[in-house]
Amino acid sequence: MRQISRRRTFSRAAVAVAVVVLAAAGCGKSSTDTSSGDEDSGKYSGKGIGLAYDIGGKGDQSFNDAAYAGFQKAEKEFKIGGRDVEPSDNETDADKVQRLEQLAKSGYNPIIGVGYVYGPAVKEVAAKYPKITFGIIDDSTVQAKNVADMVFHEEQASYLAGVAAAKATKKNHIGFIGGVDIPLIHKFEAGFDQGAKSVNPKIKIESQYLTQTAQEGGFSSPDKGKDAANGQIEAGADVLYHAAGLSGQGVIQSAAEHKMWAIGVDSDQYAQSSLAKYKEYILGSALKNVGGAVYELAKSVVDGKPLSGEVRGDLASGGVGFADTNPKYQAMTAVVAAVDKAKQDIIDGKVTVKTE
Repeated sequence: MRQISRRRTFSRAAVAVAVVVLAAAGCGKSSTDTSSGDEDSGKYSGKGIGLAYDIGGKGDQSFNDAAYAGFQKAEKEFKIGGRDVEPSDNETDADKVQRLEQLAKSGYNPIIGVGYVYGPAVKEVAAKYPKITFGIIDDSTVQAKNVADMVFHEEQASYLAGVAAAKATKKNHIGFIGGVDIPLIHKFEAGFDQGAKSVNPKIKIESQYLTQTAQEGGFSSPDKGKDAANGQIEAGADVLYHAAGLSGQGVIQSAAEHKMWAIGVDSDQYAQSSLAKYKEYILGSALKNVGGAVYELAKSVVDGKPLSGEVRGDLASGGVGFADTNPKYQAMTAVVAAVDKAKQDIIDGKVTVKTE
């Protein structure tokens, strides 16, 4: 059984990162490289936050941009520097190790790998730099005193997406599109299916995974997402939920072109600038407060009390949720009421959401 040095949930301060800052997430590289204080004064002495992006990189209007939002907020609030670095195509674990080592050698603290693919690299580099705090998002396998495993109850947010989809559909026929066929994305599908069937046990649910591995582009290919969405709409689905990163932009585009509902993921995709022309058809988004996780880890290091072990976000802590910023969604009072009730039932322990 894995031992956890400290198990935490997100602080309320971190929750505020998710929606507002995400709308401003841009595509330029940040490298302000300033420091605040020194060891002798007892203040933070690092060079700033090091952030290494997952597949798809910054500008995905979803997972990576959510991390960037927390990065920006921490830089500004704590007056520290920062450097964010992009992945390369077809890169290896050795490439990730080199990227993290460069950040460590440059003095960044904390250093965060955005995505489970950084697991092996974080494990290796953290062992070489025990005085630096490392964070990894969506992975709980790295056990070390200087590593925070920042994970989420994605299935809870997906349950709310399923409730919304089942209440909004006019055909009792909805769809799920996952980026890559892996256990992490199975959690999204499991929660979505359970939530939808809680509304209508006989609802028809299309399901498709774009690729078997991330290297095949499941999280980074809008064209694959669009093709899958077109197929599900042709099959009769009229509400589509994606958990596919950058590929999800294609899902949303397809839904908008067919005047169907799409449900976004990770960040409030209704608020994303690159999706503005489709936002009328974004019913809502299953939120995962990746930005809050990045912000909270940075805060813990600046405060001199770095987090380690499992840091898990759920509905009760605000680590996951459902975005309701689309006025058309807000006007659907029956849908809103059903989602709100489902959320409270999960928080109260009346509903336990499946993960597979």
